[in-house]
Amino acid sequence: MASLPATAPGAVGKPWWLPALPVLVCSMLLAALVASARAAHGTPFGVDETLHRWVLEHRPRWAVGSAVAVTVTGSGVPAYLLAALAGAMTVRTRRWRGAPAGALAGALALVSVQLPRIALASWLARPRPPADEWAWSADGYAMPSGHTTTSAAVAILLTAGVHRAVRGRARRVLLMMPALWAAAVGVSRVYLGMHWPTDVLAGWLLTAIWAGLLGMFLILLRRRKAGAVPSNEGEGT
Repeated sequence: MASLPATAPGAVGKPWWLPALPVLVCSMLLAALVASARAAHGTPFGVDETLHRWVLEHRPRWAVGSAVAVTVTGSGVPAYLLAALAGAMTVRTRRWRGAPAGALAGALALVSVQLPRIALASWLARPRPPADEWAWSADGYAMPSGHTTTSAAVAILLTAGVHRAVRGRARRVLLMMPALWAAAVGVSRVYLGMHWPTDVLAGWLLTAIWAGLLGMFLILLRRRKAGAVPSNEGEGT
């Protein structure tokens, strides 16, 4: 009887609480930021106003066009398509048989970070900068930034997908691209005048917390599955 595939080295032994420290740190930072914004009753922080004014004074037309091209990829249909692609890459099997299920998992993973973001933004109800200073359209509350949170979550999913599916020289470059893209989306929200800088920071912190919790869940799930597989060591084929 053929033996079952062995579990990847280190998959079972990795402690599930390993991502807990960054989750705790980011949670404390986000809580402090949200509490400060709540106490300010919608008034932007000094650093927000300073950076916002600087942006308004350094916004040539070509740079605005570039920022718009970047920012539109950070939410909506493009983001969900990228999340689906990332999921398909991550859980694919031979000949991509697991791709549809993986695509659905990627989209659902993105939903799982959107729901708490929407709830937090609605509760905080922080106003955006004045609409006449925007260089593009926007709606909803300011903190946490939706495009920032979405693109950062997609970047994490894409990084996992590339790590799983890509081999060869291009892998190192492709592993860096999602983070660079997500950073550009976050910066574009400030550059286009639609978010205060701390809105973007809150989006990054929220995504870091989500990623850490997701990592803890996946480690526990992998350990549980590995424990359910009977060991066939020493048995003949």
